[in-house]
This record gives sequence, structure tokens and C-alpha cells, in this order.
Amino acid sequence: MSLGSKTYCAIGVMSGTSLDGIDIVCCNFHVNKGLWSFEVLASEEIPYNNEWKTNLSEAFYKTNSEIQELDKVYGRFLGEKIKAFIKTHHLKPELIASHGHTIFHFPEKGYTLQIGDGSAIASATETLTINNFRAEDVRKGGQGAPLVPVGDKLLFGQYDICLNIGGIANISYDFEGSRIAYDVCPANQPLNFLAEKKGLSFDADGNNARSGKLNPELLDQLNRLGYYSQTFPKSLGREWVESEFIPFINTSDLDYDSLLRTVTEHIAVQIANATNQVHHAKILATGGGAKNKFLMDRIAQLCKHDIILPSPEIIDFKEAIVFAFLGVLKFRGETNCYASVTGASEDSSSGNLNLPDQKNGL
Repeated sequence: MSLGSKTYCAIGVMSGTSLDGIDIVCCNFHVNKGLWSFEVLASEEIPYNNEWKTNLSEAFYKTNSEIQELDKVYGRFLGEKIKAFIKTHHLKPELIASHGHTIFHFPEKGYTLQIGDGSAIASATETLTINNFRAEDVRKGGQGAPLVPVGDKLLFGQYDICLNIGGIANISYDFEGSRIAYDVCPANQPLNFLAEKKGLSFDADGNNARSGKLNPELLDQLNRLGYYSQTFPKSLGREWVESEFIPFINTSDLDYDSLLRTVTEHIAVQIANATNQVHHAKILATGGGAKNKFLMDRIAQLCKHDIILPSPEIIDFKEAIVFAFLGVLKFRGETNCYASVTGASEDSSSGNLNLPDQKNGL
């Protein structure tokens, strides 16, 4: 190994707002003279059963003591799943980086909470575990989100714009010498909400949306929501989606396919608005929404850029890959959260370190 070159084996664990399940990935990250690359060793998606979907979706309404208990139980659950993943794929990770599952996100009030007790994961896996990546940035006055742009810049720098379409869509790109990123709009969260009304887990390929009728009045109402006129840094949480966005759906008398069609168009319009302020560029599109053929067709028609779909593994696991990388940066004591992205007072090397024999993160 040459001077200045090192390899880290790390596991990343991600649970998103769409409540599909847990994404787990193990990567080798190579650094040589400040330049990073990676290779995926193993990846797995573990769907939530109905009990866990209910536990996590209803946690928002639980008492503090109930959430504290759920934090521990969920941490043990994650730990056992990660332990099985390590055994199945014969892995020897140096560290685990867990995003946890977001219950509250109130950065304007200086508060965010991602459950999944790091010490429980460390104990179950006998591996250093890093969690609670957002809190330090929020303490410094930042949004605590998005965190992925550090990985976008250092691992996927060959693309001008990184677009992730998960429960919420977000983008990341360089602007006037700094990395910026922000949540664009709700995406799979309302689409899955509507699909479930039809008895479906999701709208496969956007086929139901494709068959629906676009409603210009509802589209205009959604496009005029105040969030879209705000300047970055800014971020969205479940609270905003449920209080500001979903009511337009619940009070509409449109059929579900037409609601899906209109919400899909709204997502495409907002992504086009967010990216068209950048000159002709290559966009890397990832996340579950990148598999929605109708949504991607609409984005392509409204957008000026070349949209690139990577391998299915990168589409599905990019955020988990990046969280593994954020853990490596924390382990090295390096910046893993940009103030230019979040609006914090300064950059951070954030996350709590949990050793297997510790009860609390440091």
C-alpha cells in the first residue's frame, strides 16, 4: 500500500421515510492522496413487517418514555439484522454507520431525532457503531439535512448533479465554489400513500399514474406551497408532508389514479425547477423513485439535462453507501457535514461513537 493510501471496510444502514425497510450495504472505501473510491462487497434490503411499519409510523404520536423504549428495541432489532448480514456474507467490517429512523425533524426548533440505539447495535454486532449523524449540525443552527452531499462530492464527483428520489426528493451540486443541497419536494411518501389507498404497496413503474388524468387546479395548489419559494438551505420532514401536503390529497374528490398522475407531475415540475437553474449537466438519479418509469419520463421531458440511471445496486443503495462513508470520515475525524448545505455555523464531523462494551455513545 502506497504512502497516503488506506482502505476501510464499513457497513451503512439506512431506513427512509417511505418505510419500505432497511437498506444494508458493506463497502471497501479506498483513499489515495485525498481521492476516494469504493467497491460494494454486499448489499441487502430487509422489508419491514406490518408490526414494524406500524411501530415506526406511529412513533411520532408516542410519549417520550415510549419513544425511548422504542429506540432501544429498534436498536436491538437493527443489531440482530446487521449481525445476520455480516454472517451471511462473511464480512469483517471495521465499523457500522447507522442513519436510524427519523421520528422528529424540527431543525427550526433545534431538534431532530433518529431512533435506533447505537450501543445496542454495537453490542449485538461486536463492532464500533456510529449513529446520530444529524444532531450536532442542528445544534450549530443547521438543518441537519441533507447529509448525503459529502458523499456526492467525494464519491460521485463525476456527475454535475446528484438527484435522489426517496420518500422525499433531494438534490446536490456545486454552486459558486461550495456544495449545496436541499430537499426538493415530497416524492415516494405521497405516491406510496396514494398507492396504499388502492391496496398496492407502490405504483409499479408509475402505471396507475400514467392512466390517470392530470388536474391543473390541484397541480397549481401544490406548486404554490410556501416551501418552494424558500431559498436553501432548507429541508422537509414527515411533519410538513402530513400538515401541508397530504391535506390537499385528502380533501380532493379526484380518483386515486388522477391524484397519482397529478402528484407525479408535481414532483417532476419541482425537480425540473430545482435543476434547470444549472446549465446543461449530467444528473445521477438514484432512490426508489428512479425506478418509476412514468415519473422519470416526465422529469426527462421537463428537464434540460442528461439523466443517468446507474446500476440497480447504486440506485437502491446509494444512501446506505454514503452513510457508510460518513462513518469512515467520522472515524478519521474529518468533515462529514457541510455547513454550506445545512446553514450551520460551521462544518462538522458528526455522529456518536459506540463501542461494543459501552452503554452510551460518546
